[in-house]
Amino acid sequence: MLQLTSKAFKNEAEIPTEFSCDGQNISPELAWSGAPAETKSLALIMHDPDAPMSGGFTHWLVYNIPANIDRLPQDVPHQDQLPGGGIQGKNSSGKYGYIGPCPPSGTHRYYFKLYALDVILNPSAGTSKENLERAIRGHVLAETELMGKYKRVSNQAA
Repeated sequence: MLQLTSKAFKNEAEIPTEFSCDGQNISPELAWSGAPAETKSLALIMHDPDAPMSGGFTHWLVYNIPANIDRLPQDVPHQDQLPGGGIQGKNSSGKYGYIGPCPPSGTHRYYFKLYALDVILNPSAGTSKENLERAIRGHVLAETELMGKYKRVSNQAA
């Protein structure tokens, strides 16, 4: 069974400030286990469905993560190609890499969804969340998610 965890926060718990726009805006370490033996690559989507825009806000896309890799380190560089393999797609801001939680109001939920795939995707698959979801359709062997919450301190500017 595919499982996704983070040393930074537990499932359904608060995401620490350092991983948000109020802190260092760096990606948390993520680790996984239990990918099926037939896995050829993995894909990760971090999405905020509570963002006040149609379809929510995508914070991070990573795909073509080699099947032999079982984690993403803290503070993944903001570049398309990752050291050791994998490609970062464009987030909803049109940039490569992670962009931390930064809700304009209230508490938002941030879903980190990990997919074990039976294929290595076309390098251009991650131009958007929708394109990546379309590319993985029919190729998902297993999936799991980790959800964290974040609420900005009221005296911080949006």
